[in-house]
Formats: sequence, structure tokens, C-alpha cells
Amino acid sequence: MKESRNLLSIYDLTEEEIYFLIDRARVLKRNRSLNMTVCPLSGKKIGLIFEKSSTRTRVSFEVGIIDLGGYPIFMSSRDLQLGRGEPIKDTARVLSRYLDGVVIRTYEQERIEEFARYFEKPVINGLTDLYHPAQILADIFTVYEIKSGEYGGGNKRKKKIRDIVKNLKIVYFGDVNNMANSWVSLQSLLGFNLTLAVPQGFKVDNRVEKEAKRHGGAFSVSHDKIAASKDADVITTDVFISMGQEGDTKNSRKIEKLKPFIIDDAVVKTAGKDVVFLHCLPVHRNEEVTESVFERFSEYVFEESENRLHIQKAVMEMLF
Repeated sequence: MKESRNLLSIYDLTEEEIYFLIDRARVLKRNRSLNMTVCPLSGKKIGLIFEKSSTRTRVSFEVGIIDLGGYPIFMSSRDLQLGRGEPIKDTARVLSRYLDGVVIRTYEQERIEEFARYFEKPVINGLTDLYHPAQILADIFTVYEIKSGEYGGGNKRKKKIRDIVKNLKIVYFGDVNNMANSWVSLQSLLGFNLTLAVPQGFKVDNRVEKEAKRHGGAFSVSHDKIAASKDADVITTDVFISMGQEGDTKNSRKIEKLKPFIIDDAVVKTAGKDVVFLHCLPVHRNEEVTESVFERFSEYVFEESENRLHIQKAVMEMLF
């Protein structure tokens, strides 16, 4: 029976653990050399199985493992028998005998769940079509930094993390993809106000909705982006066409439906005066967000990108 823990979705954490991870990421970010001295992953071999390519996920996890004193071992599907049809459960059972943990970036959520059932060590979701827990933790950490006054090296924190997060109004614009799903799952645990601003006919995945309800989640859906953005503390989006779906012949029609939900000056003007814009990158300028809005908030976006490293180190400390 597997005794180690996984992070396959945000539901593998408790509310208190999320706050702990944010606080721990603060410490690791302020003192980058801290883990290099303590080396909590000393001697640990961590596999990185990437069936989907990546910039931020791969580099942030590899650097994070090294910072923690471990050894990253990168494997694409081309490097493994998975790419030649070996059952995923067989690969998992073999790698259990070599590795101390695994980060997987793949397609179906069921694929990573099957791997985790047969891999006897911790598994972290580096992205699936359903959820992106590592990214959503970086996002909420970034929002906390900015709203607490700590961003840029400040030290103005007076409110507890919980008090800041629970009072947020967050609006997600665009396609109902793994990032939208991840915001829904995070809201279910942390209780902030969440609105999905999406075109008519775009719906949350049934599994995502059921899991959110089971955890007490409550989010709203709006088909009017200006009404949705009123007094928002955070506005966020993702590419309109998710990785792995670029060849779908339906994409042109989908983009036409999504075009009106571009984040533009009208959205920013309607939002709160201290609004934060986030994007998980890569960005398609003038598709999901205008060039001017992206550049106005680019400092926050690239801080969000850096924060992948710090929050993932906190996660790896906890699990590995």
C-alpha cells in the first residue's frame, strides 16, 4: 500500500497546507541559498517525465531540485518505452525501483492518476489537460505577495495570508481549460470570490464541477466580460488554444467565439484600482490580452513565472 503523498490536483492539499506552502515559498524566495545549505533532497533522484514540452515547468523544477540538493533526471516520451506503447503501470513500477519521486507533464488526468497508483513514491502533476496545480499555487502566491505589500522586497505584511486571500475577487477570462479548472479547485479550498468570464456555450468540465461542489466550492459564470470585471482584484487568462490542441480543426471557430473576451483597457478600467493581471505564459499578444495591457502588467507576470520555482521548492520539500 502506497504511503507517500501526491500532488495530482490541488485537492491533495488542505487549506492550511496551501497557506503553509505560500509562507514557506516566501522564506525560500528571500533566501535562495537556504535550501542549498540544508539540502532536504540530498541524495534524492527525481524523475521529470514530460510527454508535453515546456519552458517554465521543466526549468523551474530542474533548478528547484538542484537547489534542494537532489538530482533531476529528465525523460521525454521519446526517451521512454512509453513512447513505444509500454503500459504506463509497467513504467511506473520500474521507475519506483530507481527514483525517489516524479514530476509528470502529460495529457489526460487519468494517465497521471494511473501512474501514481503504481509508482510507490510521491508524484507531482506538472500539468495535465484537466489541472495545473503547480501553476495555480504560483499564481496565488504572487497575488498574496502583491496584495500584502511584500512584492519588490517590501515588508508590510500585517494581515494573515488567509485574510488577504479570502477577500479577493478573481476573474478568469477565456477558454474553460486546465487553468480555469485549477482556479475552480483553488476557490473550493480557499473560499475567495471567483468568476469565469466565458462565451455562451463554454462550460466547466463535469468532473471539475462535481469535485468543486464536493469540496464546498462556489463560483459564478458570466458571459459579459465588463460586468464580470467590475471591482476585480485579479484578472487572469490563458492562451485560447491549449497545448496539444493546436491541430484541432475546430480551433478557428473557437477563437472567433473567444475573441470578444480579450482582456483590454475596458476590462482594466472596470476592475479595481489596484487590480493585478496574471498570465501563466506563453502569451499570444492581442489574442487573449492586448499588447498594452500585457506590457503594463508584465512585471507581475514575470514575477509570477519566477514564483513557480519558489512554490515548487516548497511543495517538493513537503512531498519528497
